[in-house]
Amino acid sequence: MSSLLPDLTVLKAGTGVLTKSSDGTLDRAQLVHFVAGIAGLIDAGHRCLLVSSGAVGSGVSALGLDAYPSDTATRQACAAVGQARLMHVYGSLFANFDITVAQVLLTAGDLSTPERAAYVSDTLRRLLAEKRILPIINENDSVAVEELKFGDNDMLSARVSVLAGARRLVLLTSVDGLLHPQTSEVVPEVADIDDVLGHVRDDRGKFSIGGMASKLAAVRLAVENGIETHIAHGRHPERLAGILAGNGLSTRFLPKL
Repeated sequence: MSSLLPDLTVLKAGTGVLTKSSDGTLDRAQLVHFVAGIAGLIDAGHRCLLVSSGAVGSGVSALGLDAYPSDTATRQACAAVGQARLMHVYGSLFANFDITVAQVLLTAGDLSTPERAAYVSDTLRRLLAEKRILPIINENDSVAVEELKFGDNDMLSARVSVLAGARRLVLLTSVDGLLHPQTSEVVPEVADIDDVLGHVRDDRGKFSIGGMASKLAAVRLAVENGIETHIAHGRHPERLAGILAGNGLSTRFLPKL
């Protein structure tokens, strides 16, 4: 599929980037910093899509829980409450930069056939035609049982990147990049993802779903479809401009096509 825009960047923010590790509530100070970083990209002329986690995590605290619930109904209730809270915060913060947010909730079924995927693509294309609109995408966790149980936003962001023909995907997490298991230093560039599968560490927190293994699965899908992919620290959004310019701190995975 041809690119919606020639320089489209998909940004994926994990739960650990947006919420406090102590209780899963939205980290308002971090969100201000994060939004300012994305606004800077848009002001510089970059077109962006944001795939945002944090809905279930932010809803957990509203229901008085201290970790992810084990039953599906409660997780879906957390998502329903948390998604509304998350979008309200995004809308308020981006308005300070004269940027309007657009909510797009997806399930795997929305991308399951060429016809349904084309509807999503058409919607994104129309939104991205407006320079000051930022589409914010999340799984529709309040109704999507299978996605809530087995899926994660790393893979969603990769699939959206492929659908949109994005130039790059940036997976923002709680580490600077893929860390070498012996030196703990960031691996700056990876040409073949099979060479680094042994670097995976279990970095999941109690309010998150995915881990580094899920990120590498998403990376594989993206690079095999010709999309340059990065893993970077989401709590340092001031680095985003450098990453897009090719000199920021991250692990860069080279596209295969």
